[in-house]
Amino acid sequence: IIMAWFNLWQWLPCLFCGIQRATHHRLCEACWRQLPWDQQTQTRHGITFTASCYYQYPISQALAKFKDQADLQFLPLFVGCLLQLPKPNVQAIIPMPLSTEKLIQRGFSQTHLLAQTLSKHWQLPIWQPLARHHRHSQRGLDRAQRLENLEHVFYVQAKPTRLYQRVLILDDVITTGTSIAVLQDQLLEIGCKNIQSICLYNATPDKITP
Repeated sequence: IIMAWFNLWQWLPCLFCGIQRATHHRLCEACWRQLPWDQQTQTRHGITFTASCYYQYPISQALAKFKDQADLQFLPLFVGCLLQLPKPNVQAIIPMPLSTEKLIQRGFSQTHLLAQTLSKHWQLPIWQPLARHHRHSQRGLDRAQRLENLEHVFYVQAKPTRLYQRVLILDDVITTGTSIAVLQDQLLEIGCKNIQSICLYNATPDKITP
């Protein structure tokens, strides 16, 4: 169904300007070029990651509509942004886990939807060895508060039938890198050896000292 949407949406108008025909993942040529591209590998608080874009308007507004209003028409745009990054040399994709409570509230996991489409393009399986306890939202918290909020948040939901040693963590937005850091530690504990991380958008475009 998702791939059928991709084929249909290429004939629709641009999601941002609404004037030109969408030629690049639901955007016209001009709006696509004007995206706040990042695409740089960087380290933040000991976590190395690559983000497709900076978290700026109109990307920030589009992601808010996608997550909070289930506006799935933005999915091809987000996947298109991720596909501008080099294909990682990994064995599996791990979407950032979403708690059951949050999944029920939202109705879907944004990172799992992204991972489903990326797995088709990159021919990589999705692997979910860890689940997530319910915690308060991370929005608006500083790094110390995020670390406290995420203490013991991830847990092994079942003994993995297969262990992938080279894996890719996929998240939608990185701010302090706390969630990825905690998830990475848990993955190392269960036997992963090489862990890479990518995200849609980098929420802090200014340089941050690790």
